[in-house]
Order: sequence, then structure tokens, then C-alpha cells
Amino acid sequence: MSKKAIIITDGTESINLAAKEISGKLDNCKAKIIKADKFSPETLLPADIFFIGCENPKPSSFNYLEDVLLHINLAKRECGIFSPNEKTLVYLKKILKDCEAEVKVWSL
Repeated sequence: MSKKAIIITDGTESINLAAKEISGKLDNCKAKIIKADKFSPETLLPADIFFIGCENPKPSSFNYLEDVLLHINLAKRECGIFSPNEKTLVYLKKILKDCEAEVKVWSL
């Protein structure tokens, strides 16, 4: 049985390209790429692994995602974060802190 992965992006061209690259490298995993402004907790809960990527810190499309991550426990899940910007990686780690997911940086 294959695992399910969700890749949440800010919708920018470079991040969407990176998301497609990540999706193609996931073995035995069915990945779905969604824009953060289309995100709902129901899309995240069935995922075995998830990824979050954006170009710059605090994109407006991440407002709801940030709020959800404050109130959900994902302690047994792995989360890959990706961005070409080091400050954005710090931001992504920060918004994931309270949900307790195991965060790993995915190199672009």
C-alpha cells in the first residue's frame, strides 16, 4: 500500500516547480500538490507525510495554515520544508513548532 503525501505551496512558480520535483522523488508515495489558499485540515489529516514550501516568509496565503498548525498535533508525522531562502526556512520551522511534526529541510 502506498503512502499519501501532501505538498502545500504558496503557489509561486519556483515553489511549484520544486513541489513537482519533490513529488517525483517520493517512492511508494502518492503525492498531491495544493496551494495554501486551498488548504483545509481535511486534506492534511489523511497524509502520512507532508511538505510545506514558500519563497518568502509569511505569505498571505499561509494565514489559515499557520492558524491550523497552532491547534493540531502532528507528532507522529514527518514534514519536509523547502525554500530557496534561508529566512523562509526559519519561518517554516517556527510555524511548525507547536504541531510537533518531525521537521526536515528538503534541499532544493
